[in-house]
Amino acid sequence: MPVNRTAVAAAVAVLALAASACASEKATGGASAQPSAAAGGDGVKTGPGVTADTVTLSLLTDLTGPYASLGKSLTQAQQLYFEQLNRAGGVCGRKIETVVRDHGYDAQKAMASYAEVAPKTAAIPQFIGSPMVTALKDKITTDKILTIPMAWATGLLGSEAIQVTGTTYDVDMVNAVDFLMAEKGIKSGDTIGHLYFEGDYGQSALDGSKYASEKQGLTLVEQKIKATDQDMTAQVAAFKKAGVKAVLVSVGPRQTASLVGVALAGGMDVPFVGSNSAYSPQLLQTPAAPALLKDFYYVTAGAPISAPLPVYQKLITDYQAKYAGQPLDSGVAAGWTAAMIVGDALKKACEAKDLSREGILAAHRSQKAWEGGLGGTPMDFSVYDKPASRASYVVKPDKDAVGGATIFKEAAESDLAKGYAVPAAG
Repeated sequence: MPVNRTAVAAAVAVLALAASACASEKATGGASAQPSAAAGGDGVKTGPGVTADTVTLSLLTDLTGPYASLGKSLTQAQQLYFEQLNRAGGVCGRKIETVVRDHGYDAQKAMASYAEVAPKTAAIPQFIGSPMVTALKDKITTDKILTIPMAWATGLLGSEAIQVTGTTYDVDMVNAVDFLMAEKGIKSGDTIGHLYFEGDYGQSALDGSKYASEKQGLTLVEQKIKATDQDMTAQVAAFKKAGVKAVLVSVGPRQTASLVGVALAGGMDVPFVGSNSAYSPQLLQTPAAPALLKDFYYVTAGAPISAPLPVYQKLITDYQAKYAGQPLDSGVAAGWTAAMIVGDALKKACEAKDLSREGILAAHRSQKAWEGGLGGTPMDFSVYDKPASRASYVVKPDKDAVGGATIFKEAAESDLAKGYAVPAAG
């Protein structure tokens, strides 16, 4: 299927406009400073972010930067979850309040937002961006705030307070190489490419592709770009010159659209396998869609929202009822899952009558096989120096599926991934 390069460039522009249009409610919510940990009248130990009536949670998101559409979906799904939790009685008789801050994928803004909300926050169910969470890792650890990053870099491991969900980027790329060799005809001696962002996300993914390539006798051609780069013409030319048989993709959706569109238009007809952050269903509304539908896949620890799971089926109905016309993408599923993880930690902490930050963390880390009705491999939250799971789904874009993607291969931990030593976190 031929793809016009001008059309692909237009698609990138459309995505940029869509991202900026997604920024509703850049900053919402707030709370007064909270007292130090103490037992309330009901005998429940409390702490920052917890009063006799409320539990305050903060969502540090991107509503105006490169992941604006993802941030909007994550935030709306989480607000829906906590609204439903409140209707069910809340936690320990307390209502959940959410504070939303938009950092626009800017580390300095993220640090300022964290400094503002941390003193009055019990937990952070969403923090977008490896660079942002990495910059605050020591602070989050010291503050003992249970934090769910919407990022999967290995550098985020090693903190009791930070829960990287599912796999890390490197583990996904190891499983991706295994998939290419098992089902896409890649064999020892072949050359493959890897397009990746500079920084923690790209470096983590590259660690996995390097390991797998070396183990399987493949030559790896690297192309590193910045998050602000939009046109992948030069990178495609480099891959084509090297004769790559497949390309791994660890960038954002806009760069993915340019990459696959330019590649196919230039006659480079190879399979592409992306990290979980490389795809958005909004891409299927652009001229890049034919190239994506042809031979693009992405690997992820979480099942797509189209998976036939009762939890997702109810989520789809409830989300569409509250946010009519809004896209159902991976952010909806990921946001809901992270909210469930924090919600379950709060419930367990309530049972122990300890809603202090330490109590919430202890409750969360006591879970060794959390699954939440979401399929895949249960996650082990009792350890924090290695991934909670090593099993990845292979997912394929599908214009007719809810959320624009379907499971191509069920979650599995490859033999390559089993033998992979995840780098120690700094």
